[in-house]
Amino acid sequence: MTARIIGTGSYAPERIVTNKDLMKFLDTDDEWIRERTGICERRVSAGEGTSDLAIHAAERAITDAGIDPKEIEILIVGTCTPDNGFPSAATDVQRAVGAVNAVAFDVTAACSGFIYGLHIVQSFIRCGIYKTALVIGAETISKVLDWTDRGTCILFGDGAGAAVLRADETGVIRTLAGSDGRKGHVLGCQARTMDNFLTGRKPEPGFMTMDGQEVFKFAVKKVPEIVSQILEESGIGREQVDHYVLHQANIRILESASRRLKVPMEKIPVNIDRYGNTSAASVPILLDEMNREGRLKRGDTLVMAGFGAGLTWGAALLKW
Repeated sequence: MTARIIGTGSYAPERIVTNKDLMKFLDTDDEWIRERTGICERRVSAGEGTSDLAIHAAERAITDAGIDPKEIEILIVGTCTPDNGFPSAATDVQRAVGAVNAVAFDVTAACSGFIYGLHIVQSFIRCGIYKTALVIGAETISKVLDWTDRGTCILFGDGAGAAVLRADETGVIRTLAGSDGRKGHVLGCQARTMDNFLTGRKPEPGFMTMDGQEVFKFAVKKVPEIVSQILEESGIGREQVDHYVLHQANIRILESASRRLKVPMEKIPVNIDRYGNTSAASVPILLDEMNREGRLKRGDTLVMAGFGAGLTWGAALLKW
């Protein structure tokens, strides 16, 4: 048996922030952002937390799958921006949707979070431990951004995407995941400073920091590498893949993947122009859009791949 996606859902805050909105308080312009990133606008939460976004996406995925939430046995939320240190966002979702029989926990792998969750669920289902799962990627990145730093704040947006998976004869063919902590310093966010009564200072949270050039160099190499690896291990040619659903971090990274893999951009769907980089939510939001727009046909071959802080990466090959 393997895991098969039987339902998808996504949700983003209503507030749209355009590049022109950012021009009001940043030394930047619309053309500069679009040319370098492909982003025209992004969604920013005006109060909804990560769990709120995850709950909405989960409810839509459950409805799309046509299942009773009580059937869900494992529930994973990939996020690096939870509302609380504890309890987990996953248990918030569990409570809200009524998945009373699920084991629920979060995975912190930044933009790779959804793929990591899928990787974990696939392993459990293949082993016969669980039959029905809910995997979510959800982020409110806006709350950890320094909105005076144009090198980071122009890139990200808030949102959530979800998928219901069930044991079946067809579906996920192979998954992979990896990490390299030696490069962890190039993309990070301080949770709280190590302060207490002994230091006499109040703990303070930090903002996201990023070495953009290092992340870019890593991404343009790693994405084609893991896509090629998962296809070679499965004995499937690149031309046999119908859709390459890749993490939406930067249009230049997607275009580079197209060139290096020698696959047309028509096979690499894009929505970064409307959402920006939504981190762990990126891949499932795109997947849900494709599903609801009828772009996914039964039997289509998909590759999903993501990369993020850690540094982390992951990929999944599946039949729709």
